[in-house]
Amino acid sequence: MSETRATTPVFPPGRYGRRREGGRRRSLPLIVAAVLFGIAALGLAWAYYQKFGQTNYSPEIIGWNEPADTAMVIKFRVRVPEGEAASCVLRARDFQGYELGTRTITVPAPDGGGEVVVSETVPTTARAAVGDVMSCRPAG
Repeated sequence: MSETRATTPVFPPGRYGRRREGGRRRSLPLIVAAVLFGIAALGLAWAYYQKFGQTNYSPEIIGWNEPADTAMVIKFRVRVPEGEAASCVLRARDFQGYELGTRTITVPAPDGGGEVVVSETVPTTARAAVGDVMSCRPAG
């Protein structure tokens, strides 16, 4: 019995084309494409953040109460830039989350701009349980 030990396969010359040598692969185009994709994704995220992410009109609920079955008083704080006004949409809901009333109000900026505390009444169709500030945007 004879045993042949070959460390590398032997192929007939010219039959299978040129053999690649083991070692470094050409992954540079893949790395460049991944880096360019990452830069594009970060640029897109930054653009959307600048457009939609941070707003100068940022409302914060302070509280609410129900003085009657047909009204809710919503108290909130909103930051308004100097020389501008905010248009805020208020909403009153019941325990199940159904909308019972909405109201849009205009909040003028204080001298020098900054935060304004506002307390407004929202008319409702039934006794409300929760008050929301849906949004605040530039008035006009």
